[in-house]
Amino acid sequence: MAEVREVKPVKLFIGMLARDARTFDAAVEYCAGEFGEEQNRSEVLAFDYTGYYTEEMGEDLLRQFVVFRPLIDPAELPAIKLRTNDMEKEFAASGDWDVQRPLNLDPGYVSSSVVVLASAKNHTHRLYLGSGIYGEVTLYFHKGTFTAWPWTYPDYQTGPYVNFFNEMRSRAIQQLRNEPD
Repeated sequence: MAEVREVKPVKLFIGMLARDARTFDAAVEYCAGEFGEEQNRSEVLAFDYTGYYTEEMGEDLLRQFVVFRPLIDPAELPAIKLRTNDMEKEFAASGDWDVQRPLNLDPGYVSSSVVVLASAKNHTHRLYLGSGIYGEVTLYFHKGTFTAWPWTYPDYQTGPYVNFFNEMRSRAIQQLRNEPD
């Protein structure tokens, strides 16, 4: 019989979408109050992979990832997703925006073996985590780098994203070993 093992903590990140890069600074400050000190961010990237968000958010969207210093228990992901959903609504209500949804916050985590995204939408490749939230293994670590699945979003398959998550993985491993990053 297999023995239950301790679950290692993971590195929380939030993928942010907005039309204006200045929105990311405000969002990170807002999120840091909930999830801890910012550790690092990705570069700001054009998000032109889908028109899914156009009606709510407008065109010419940008993407940035923010990583938080504290490690988390992966079981916290559903509660974090529910909180980021509320934070989006609070953020929208806090200003005078020209779009219905000025900010999209998508939390996930990186471990030594996977990148997992949280979603409120079910699909054949997602597992129910609880509280109406599903988890998707978006990338897996193979032969020294994160690798896509057939269902991986096109943007998560690009070099800048993969490189960012590889770096996050290294930082998480260092942090688990209690090494300075």
